[in-house]
Parts: sequence; C-alpha cells; structure tokens
Amino acid sequence: MNTYTRAVVAADPDIPAISITRDFAATPAQLVRAHTDPDLYRKWVGPDDLETTIDYWDARTGGSWRFVQTRGGDTFGFHGCFHEVSDTRLVQTFTWEGQPDGVSLDTLTFEDLGDGRTRLHGRSLVDGFAVRDAILASGMERGMTEGYAKLDRLLADGTVGAATTSR
Repeated sequence: MNTYTRAVVAADPDIPAISITRDFAATPAQLVRAHTDPDLYRKWVGPDDLETTIDYWDARTGGSWRFVQTRGGDTFGFHGCFHEVSDTRLVQTFTWEGQPDGVSLDTLTFEDLGDGRTRLHGRSLVDGFAVRDAILASGMERGMTEGYAKLDRLLADGTVGAATTSR
C-alpha cells in the first residue's frame, strides 16, 4: 500500500479539478474534528506566515463559514457553505473573496486505513481550467503542506481528540 506522508496534488487533465491525497496518523473522527472545529481549524489551516481568525463557523449540513487570514497589513477573506458534514465526508464550497467568481466545490473523504491511520482524499471542482490553474499557481500547495504539518503536530501532541458531538 502506498503511503502519502506529503500531500500529492494533481490537476485532472479532463475536468477542471484538483485532487489531493494525504495520509495522517489519526482516525477519521480526529480529521473530521480538525476540519469542523473552528478553534482547531484556525490553528492549522494555511501557510505558517498567516494568522487565521474565524469570523463565523457553523459546521453542519446547511451551515456556512468565513475566516480571515492576515500577514502584516494584508488581509485575505474566505467563505463558503457546508453542504454535507458526516463522519467520513465533508462537502463544502470555498471562495477566496479576492476572486469571488472562483468558487470551488470541495469534497473531502476520510478513508480509515486501520491502526490509527487515515487517508484524506480531496477533490476541488472549479468553473474552468483557467481558474484551476490560477489556484494551483496561487501558493495553494505551499499553504496546504505547511498547514498539514501543523495539523500533524496537533495530532501528535493530543490537541485533536475524537469528535465529541454529533452532527
């Protein structure tokens, strides 16, 4: 079996989509919690040089969210809606407010590999190939790599326990 200790990012050649695969030393419940608990999410999402503030966060099917990241005097806002929140899958929209026409539909599935390991499968579908290519060129991979390294540390130190509430 392959192990993906670093995120593998690929552009789909046939449709305007980006796929992501990454393994974690965590259970699916821990990863769902890390993606839906706003206090945890703000601690790990994005590049190391950005500070994240949650504006609002309603991580349930039909809920919405918004966060802002800052670096020096620069501010970057993001928002979207949760379309599905389950124990093994998250579906949501994602919009960078600097490019409001570039909405993506993101699906994350959490594959239980056993022995406390989970494979994250992500797919971001966008409106066109130009949008997809702009996202890939934006520094997305760097932000994801640094963010997932922060998440690895939070998982390792016990900060991210299993989900405690049902959706």
